Amino acid sequence: MKRTLMACALGFLLLGGPAAAQQKVDELPAVHVNALRNPEIRKYKAILAGLDSFDKHHALAPKVPELRFRVQPRSGAGPAEALTVRIEGQRDFVLPVALDAANHFSVPRSEAARDADAELVLNQKRRLYQVMPEVRTPGLPGNVRRLGDLRLECKVMFDIAKEEMPLYLVLMLNGLLMTRDWCSFFAQKNYATTLSFRSGAPIVAAILTEGKRSKALETTSEEFRVGLGDADWGDEALVELTFAEAGAMAAALTETAAETPRTAP
Repeated sequence: MKRTLMACALGFLLLGGPAAAQQKVDELPAVHVNALRNPEIRKYKAILAGLDSFDKHHALAPKVPELRFRVQPRSGAGPAEALTVRIEGQRDFVLPVALDAANHFSVPRSEAARDADAELVLNQKRRLYQVMPEVRTPGLPGNVRRLGDLRLECKVMFDIAKEEMPLYLVLMLNGLLMTRDWCSFFAQKNYATTLSFRSGAPIVAAILTEGKRSKALETTSEEFRVGLGDADWGDEALVELTFAEAGAMAAALTETAAETPRTAP
């Protein structure tokens, strides 16, 4: 019964977390737990929770200077056109946000935004796009993800999710998982659990490497699954993605905010 509750809890948990999870408990067959819906980031208070989480766990990715967010099309939405982002709140509060060429942005801390109960607003339909936190160590190729970055991204995403979810659901999950640090659930020795991360484009392979060791990871069309809690792999381990269209997406992912940003009116 408890294991069934754990599986159900993961489904709720992933409302605001990575796209999917896979759980294998002892000798039970693997259970795939999908997100109930795509992650949402709306409240400015939730963004602040993400910034706090990033600062608290920054040691996982010490070379990442700040938490960044990305706007990405949902399945079937196509490329974003003339996309803008701003933060709006009560009493006509507006805080423009600058997007770089790859639709990445950062969000400043603002007491005025918090007091105005502000929210993140897109100029496109929400059903077509989603906003996700992104942690990337500078200098890595666009097709490479660092394991410590992914671990920090997990903590940030789940802390954001807690602010977006009803309090009763947060308390229920804290009790079921027996921790307020939901990412730590995936480090339990009794669970061989992997989280899915978006690759940004169709991939054909994902390889986890550290030193002379390597391990093929499970993939779907635009996702790869990695065990964040596996202590055998350190934070400096790397996930190398092979895109279906070699070079095209890797180049796009290396776009940085050094290019001229677009700012919402």
